[in-house]
Amino acid sequence: MTKLLLLGDEAIAQGALDAGISGAYGYPGTPSTEIITYIQEVGADQGRKVHDIWSTNEKTALEEGLGMSYAGKRALVTMKHVGLNVAADCFMNAAITGVNGGLLILVADDPSMHSSQNEQDSRFFAKFAMIPLLEPHTQQEAYDMMRYGFELSEAVKLPVMVRVTTRLCHSRADVVRGEVLPEKPLSLSADRAQFILLPGNARRNYAALIARQPALVERSESSRYNEYIDGADKRLGILATGIAVNYLREVCDGESPHPVLSLRQYPVPVGLIRRLFEECDEILVMEEGMPLLEEQLVGLLPPAKAIHGRLDGSLPRTGELSPDVVGTALGLGTEPAFTVPGVVAMRPPKLCTGCAHAGTYTFLKQALARYEDPRVLSDIGCYTLGALSPYEAIDSCVDMGASITMAKGASDAGVHPAIAVIGDSTFTHSGITGLLDCVLEGSNVTILILDNDTTAMTGGQDSAGMSGRIDQICLGLGVEPEHLHVIDPLPRLADENAEVLVRELDYRGVSVVICRRVCIQAMNKRKKEAKLQA
Repeated sequence: MTKLLLLGDEAIAQGALDAGISGAYGYPGTPSTEIITYIQEVGADQGRKVHDIWSTNEKTALEEGLGMSYAGKRALVTMKHVGLNVAADCFMNAAITGVNGGLLILVADDPSMHSSQNEQDSRFFAKFAMIPLLEPHTQQEAYDMMRYGFELSEAVKLPVMVRVTTRLCHSRADVVRGEVLPEKPLSLSADRAQFILLPGNARRNYAALIARQPALVERSESSRYNEYIDGADKRLGILATGIAVNYLREVCDGESPHPVLSLRQYPVPVGLIRRLFEECDEILVMEEGMPLLEEQLVGLLPPAKAIHGRLDGSLPRTGELSPDVVGTALGLGTEPAFTVPGVVAMRPPKLCTGCAHAGTYTFLKQALARYEDPRVLSDIGCYTLGALSPYEAIDSCVDMGASITMAKGASDAGVHPAIAVIGDSTFTHSGITGLLDCVLEGSNVTILILDNDTTAMTGGQDSAGMSGRIDQICLGLGVEPEHLHVIDPLPRLADENAEVLVRELDYRGVSVVICRRVCIQAMNKRKKEAKLQA
């Protein structure tokens, strides 16, 4: 046996490698990014030649993973919670087609929104699609659940979601590796109609999915990942899910005085919950994220018993759980383990020194000075920091790719200038189709594509827009060559760049200005790598 000190993300990656995956697909997004990064870094060193190239977006990643499952091999697909929104079309339909080879969909949620637009709970998606869900509470369990999850997926012929959260992803613990399994052989589905969702086939498959639900519940009832731990004080019963189990153990010094149902496999094991409900006077639900189980209990169990949790204020409605929060809910009166001294001022994030985006915002504001109250619709990436001082140059950040489409909608409403700011990786992720809409309608929009030749915000991963492809893509979509400009956003070129932008703002049609300069961090990294290879 080999023991490794691993992040939760790394434990997931190592577990997937040891479970015999043939492919890992995903789009980088905190807190999930390190999973595929780890596979890229150690997979080959461990003698594994799995597919590990970043996908263009989460939808393409899941479809590619489903294709590998179609061929009978095991695939891991990774994304953060908002990425599941992008992949939702394939996600919901994959539950209807089912799988051939094992398919795990790893979704990393971000309660408290450390690096996200919202703190949605991906467990709702698993319930919506009616597929099994695993929710590990330790790094070792995250590792173990990879093998278990693939076996479960192949046994029930469904994709399985594995839901983790930021604290598990980005904390370390010892992980003991198990047996390393070989990859599955190529083996196409014997049912050639399985993946053809024409209405007749889809209705048949959907009926089979419905019929499969009691068996999935039975698996949850008997799962080793759902534990009923008895306690002497039955005035309160605790239902704890995923990482909330750790917080409970910490505040209770490892052993709760109350009965505890530790739940890490779904669908909900109704029998175990009923036992907790029958034995205890009141119920406290501890779940990281939204009150999914708490809401279900009202329908699953008689209404005569008090159920406490996020809905009644026993636990905060937003943000992460913590030992302090859990201790307070249990009436233990715990003091905060750490408080920030009043003399410490908050330091907002900022663009890196030497970042090309700073130069872009300089000439952008210069060009917009002649307009009264101009608005700039932006997107998700490092350049979103342009909303903060000293730039205060952008006015929106909603979801991947929304800058171009929102600018088009604003233009449709009569706004001028209608300006979009989007990064190169975000453009290939979700911006291309928006630009195509603009070209088809001849919309009066000006689009700035900030091409820094990497996916900078999540650590410098490769993207589909690297190596100067962006201008080729724009021309291929129909942007007129005379209204496509590639500029260098250096501060000393601000006047010259502002003139280019002013001309395009005056043009009543689609124009694209590509601000091309390599990310300063990527440039330094590449210089170091080149020096090492020399």
